[in-house]
Amino acid sequence: MTILEKIKNSGVYVIAEMSANHAGKFENALAIVRAARDAGADCLKIQTYTPDSLTIDCDGEYFHIKGGLWDGYNLYKLYSEASTPWEWQAEIKTECERSGIDFLSTPFDAGAVDFLNGLGVSAFKIASCELVDIPLIRYTAGKRKPMIVSTGMGSIEEIEEAVEAMLETGLSKEQIVLLKCTSEYPAATANMNLSTISDMQARFGTRVGLSDHSIGTLASVTAVALGACVIEKHFCLSREIKNPDSDFSMEPAEFTEMVGAVREAAAARGSVKYGAFGREADSVAFRRSIFAVRDIAEGEVFTPDNIRVIRPGAGLKPKYYDKLLGKPSVKSYARGEPLAEDEMYPVIQGIP
Repeated sequence: MTILEKIKNSGVYVIAEMSANHAGKFENALAIVRAARDAGADCLKIQTYTPDSLTIDCDGEYFHIKGGLWDGYNLYKLYSEASTPWEWQAEIKTECERSGIDFLSTPFDAGAVDFLNGLGVSAFKIASCELVDIPLIRYTAGKRKPMIVSTGMGSIEEIEEAVEAMLETGLSKEQIVLLKCTSEYPAATANMNLSTISDMQARFGTRVGLSDHSIGTLASVTAVALGACVIEKHFCLSREIKNPDSDFSMEPAEFTEMVGAVREAAAARGSVKYGAFGREADSVAFRRSIFAVRDIAEGEVFTPDNIRVIRPGAGLKPKYYDKLLGKPSVKSYARGEPLAEDEMYPVIQGIP
């Protein structure tokens, strides 16, 4: 079953984002795969880039990060430290397959797209900052595989342009998943604006999930309750293994708790359903209905003294009560006997 099929068929599809949490050690990368599986993830995601595919080695002012978690970092040095070596990636994918979870990666240039396509990936992920890189999006979508696209910082127009670029390659909206994302690291709860999820579903006509950079489980659970079908969360073995992503990544026990919570939220969200469902049908007995509260002879007129709307719900619905008053009974009733619709049909016919 492909990633897209699993997203369609599951209540919520959970992606563990490794990113830089391997901290430069191949053994950590493989351990993260196994830990993500044990924590309940459906998928392990990495990123496929080199520093040169993202930026240039330049120490000018434009290439230094100002503020936030990576304040003072030079872009080239940050991406050098955080990247996942390409020579690891086939083995990481194999480890995912051995572990029974999916493998996904984010390419950042055409070379990475071709490399991942050669590995046989079943879907591609586009990062928030690349939402505006329409040439990359068009090239990636041209591989005709499902696309999961983060929309952090994206305006309506920018998201529309990205979706249109994918559709122009022949992809359908069924093959596109947009992720609401707040591109802060970590993201403040007050800045999540998760109500946007429902609007995105209606506006763009695709499935929508959440790429969650916040601390804790609240945002992910809320997102699922609002309709998110995918949750992506950064995952590490331990925040004590320092790297550019460790401070806002979940440890295995936390991730396990989050997975359980979002799956419960998905089960509670369910589908649109009216009327009694499941064991709720047992509670129909506690509804009100029309009962004889005195013995009633055949032909006797119904009055407030001999019929009432009471529990349980075994008799006629209360909406018929006013119409019955003053009408003759077509049969005799004992006190405590419900008025039944089939027996009363001649009396209530014509009543909506």
